[in-house]
Amino acid sequence: MEPAPRDGIQWHWTTPRAQEILRQRSLAGILTFYRELHGLPQQELADLLGYSTSYVSRVETGSRTITDIGALRHIADQLRLPPHCFGITDDADGDHHAMIQFAESVLRLAEIARQAGQASAAVDELWPLVARLEARVEDGRTETDVLRLLARARVGLGVALGHVLPDERLATAARWTGRGLAVARRLGDPTLHTYALRHHGNELRKARLLGAAVDRLTQARDAARTPDERAEAVILLARAAGSAGDRAAFDDAVTEGFRLLDVAPTTSLFSDFSHHEVHVRGLAATGRVQEAVRILERAPTPRLHTTTQWRIISAITAGQVLALRGDHQAARESLTAAVRGATAHRLPHQIQRVVRASRGLPDVREEAQAALSQLKAAIAA
Repeated sequence: MEPAPRDGIQWHWTTPRAQEILRQRSLAGILTFYRELHGLPQQELADLLGYSTSYVSRVETGSRTITDIGALRHIADQLRLPPHCFGITDDADGDHHAMIQFAESVLRLAEIARQAGQASAAVDELWPLVARLEARVEDGRTETDVLRLLARARVGLGVALGHVLPDERLATAARWTGRGLAVARRLGDPTLHTYALRHHGNELRKARLLGAAVDRLTQARDAARTPDERAEAVILLARAAGSAGDRAAFDDAVTEGFRLLDVAPTTSLFSDFSHHEVHVRGLAATGRVQEAVRILERAPTPRLHTTTQWRIISAITAGQVLALRGDHQAARESLTAAVRGATAHRLPHQIQRVVRASRGLPDVREEAQAALSQLKAAIAA
């Protein structure tokens, strides 16, 4: 019999029960669990391993133990499990902890780069890490810490791509965050799951898949276990609901956001500055321009934690609302500053927002289109 086919990531070995069996390094438990998963009688498992049925039966009952390293390696290979699950030191184990530390460092550096307005540098850091982790998983090394890193790396890559890709390619960013969510969902880690839901929902919003975005972000909000998790889900839900024109959902999310400003910690995503931008944009998107203008005049001052992206996003929103009010000079100044900032930080999606917001400002629109063409050419190269 041929070995069991690889399925890319062997999710059945990531369940809590399977992880406990693997931690115990119980050959009897592993064989029994494998047969249950695949619905195999002992005869078929015996054929797969090249042993007699009676031999497998004695191993499963514990009356026979296997200590020979060659035999254990053979079983590990046939079951598509890493040898260390049987207590065998693998040649690749020596660098396992170093790889974990390396991956953690890359993820931290990529996040810092993205928040500093260098999303393209974050992409450059994350591509090789994702490839390395996926190759490791394909080799059957499905340790929980590796899968957790893979989920975070896929999500991080999607978020970074969401900054540097133009509108027509943003579905790629959503696909990467979706792939990260698929891993997180199966690991049973609530914090990781809500993190992936938040970012996937936001990339779906940017790709204009608004119904799916609101759904994912509602799930993230409802699954949140801490004020900071809930705050970050709520602000993204408000953005998505506003973009979808769902006034009731937008108002509910904004109201909760105001409440959470008093209890949740300030982060790069959730702050009085970001909440204000989301509030203004959503009011305009749901047909309440005069109220948006009134709120715009009470904008909080950016602080140290306010990222470059949020400053640019806020400038575009302000320009859009000012243009709707008819204050073309103020709108021109705000949108022009946004174009220059977005160009410097290679953010085509934000320049495309300027193009849409500057229909009554031909000089700004022309500058934005020229900057967008240059960025697209650089990305294509």
